[in-house]
Amino acid sequence: MNNVSICMRIVICDDDILFVRQLHEDLCEYFQKLEVGCPEISCFYDGETLLMDTGIKDIVFLDIEMNGIDGICVGSELKKLNPNSIIFVITSFAEYLDDAMRFHVFRYLSKPLDKQRLFRNLKDAVNIYMASTIKIVIETKEGVHIIPASEIIFVEAHGRTVIVHTVGSDYQSVNTMQYWADTLHEKCFYRTHRSFIVNMEYVSDFDRTLVKLCHNKYQAYLTRRKYNGFKETYLLYLESTRK
Repeated sequence: MNNVSICMRIVICDDDILFVRQLHEDLCEYFQKLEVGCPEISCFYDGETLLMDTGIKDIVFLDIEMNGIDGICVGSELKKLNPNSIIFVITSFAEYLDDAMRFHVFRYLSKPLDKQRLFRNLKDAVNIYMASTIKIVIETKEGVHIIPASEIIFVEAHGRTVIVHTVGSDYQSVNTMQYWADTLHEKCFYRTHRSFIVNMEYVSDFDRTLVKLCHNKYQAYLTRRKYNGFKETYLLYLESTRK
């Protein structure tokens, strides 16, 4: 894999300059061991400056206690701007764990960092990032649209009409639901009903008949016979993103 580079941007935000420097070195070491080019790493020392930055934030290492805006507020804002940002919370204070979980933090790492644990969790984050960059082709009568799979919220069928709902727009697909069931085979997609395929990243609530998505903006049917399977798969999905 020599001379191969992973095209992503990693952000570190912590008011401890020495810690930022050490984490930067550890991240570079990790990618060197993979024999790939180190991705872009940007460092910030307060939340205000980070939020003013307009660059892509694929993976974020975020301190909780900082001068000015704290890490909980910063993390919540980053998730609003890009739900696919993978956020590591790093702090010495375990009492912030519940607050951090509310904006779907990816991992919670304690200071001082255990380098091997950091590397194990970074591997998971990179794998999720690579999966999220998979492109999906949506063919409509008007043309062809290419988007990341991670931006698909759900697919639904109304009779013979199949609509792909994405973060940016809705597309009337010329393909069948079976085509989409075969295409969206990543672990984050689940066919809850013959007329619905949902992305579990956007699930906000569910019961035995309905799955609510994007804070109740959308809903998908869930057949009773699929409830247990969906619940088990969803809980495993959550566990895989929070270890």
